[in-house]
Amino acid sequence: MTEDLRTAEPPAALPGTDTLFTLAPEAAHLNHGSFGTVPVPVQRAQELLRAEQERDPDGFFADLPDRVAAARTRIAAELGTDPARLALVANVTEAVAIALDSVPLAPGDRILVTDHGYGAVTEAVRRRARETGAEVHTVHLPLDLPDEDTVREAVLAGVTDRTRLAVLDQISSPTARRIAGPELLTALREHGVTTVVDGAHAPGMLPAPVAGAADFWFGNLHKWAFAPRATGVLAVRPEWTGRVRPLALSWEHHRGFPASVEWRGTCDYTPWLAAPAGFDLLRELGADRVRDHNERLAAHGARLLAEHAGLTPLPATPGLSMRALRLPRGVGESDAEARAVMAEVWRRLSARIAVRPWPGGGVLRVSAQLYNRPHEYRTLAERLPELLRG
Repeated sequence: MTEDLRTAEPPAALPGTDTLFTLAPEAAHLNHGSFGTVPVPVQRAQELLRAEQERDPDGFFADLPDRVAAARTRIAAELGTDPARLALVANVTEAVAIALDSVPLAPGDRILVTDHGYGAVTEAVRRRARETGAEVHTVHLPLDLPDEDTVREAVLAGVTDRTRLAVLDQISSPTARRIAGPELLTALREHGVTTVVDGAHAPGMLPAPVAGAADFWFGNLHKWAFAPRATGVLAVRPEWTGRVRPLALSWEHHRGFPASVEWRGTCDYTPWLAAPAGFDLLRELGADRVRDHNERLAAHGARLLAEHAGLTPLPATPGLSMRALRLPRGVGESDAEARAVMAEVWRRLSARIAVRPWPGGGVLRVSAQLYNRPHEYRTLAERLPELLRG
């Protein structure tokens, strides 16, 4: 066990957070990293917007493009980026489709991904490769790579003169570690490689989430930025904005990026309009305090799982609100097995966790958010060995 886990003590709960969420109290929600949960003040902000919409739908939709633009401007300020290069989208699944469709590829071109990527994003890459005749090259990153430098070296070793595009996680979903850091993105740019970065977990978790060196970067706001679900962002470098292809042609298409990407007719835009309320809450609580609390609690949870369940902690990136550990050999090695472990933990322990399949033993990821308490991780750690034995 690493030194940071041996000394990982739980943080005190932040004052005033006991009534911020409406989660079922009888369950341990240790998987904030997948779907998040919307705080009560943000729920109320969205409810008011929905009520306003139903009082006068015509008027609401007539003003929507300008209101969406205003929300985008506020969100861009929170993310530290230019609103002219930022578009609101439903989620990263939509964003990666837009990015991939905007990059020209030809037969024989190579698209680089890693085996730590999010499954739906990697599948989108494979589909784009089939459509264009490009090839997908998967870089294997061993789970025990100790730090960001060794990750960078492994990725760059997979670059050839045919590599045109790299699709990389900023923070990997299954293994909870940084992949696409600034040094790696700069090196790929020097090699002439276009970069698409999946920053699904970055907004709200990282102080400066937008990977500015990436050609395309996208993130979700519903995970760590307290926004309603179906709120994501796509940031595009200026040289690419004129080449972005929206997924659907709309009445805002003539305005170009980002309006052409954002408008999709009669849809529910209230999550986007309510998203700034999530950042307001994060600022009110103290974003640094929230991040520190979550990082320390995730480390404490990983310590308990290592001590009591005998799981092997994977190398971690400082500053993250998630930790990953290796399950025993033979457990969770296929998608069906990983789903079975999650279902059994829910059935018997009333705990929500994330397990991703991996050869030689699946990867269990635990998250930490303000509503979590140390005893939830202890219960999981103490009862997991018996459950895994069947």
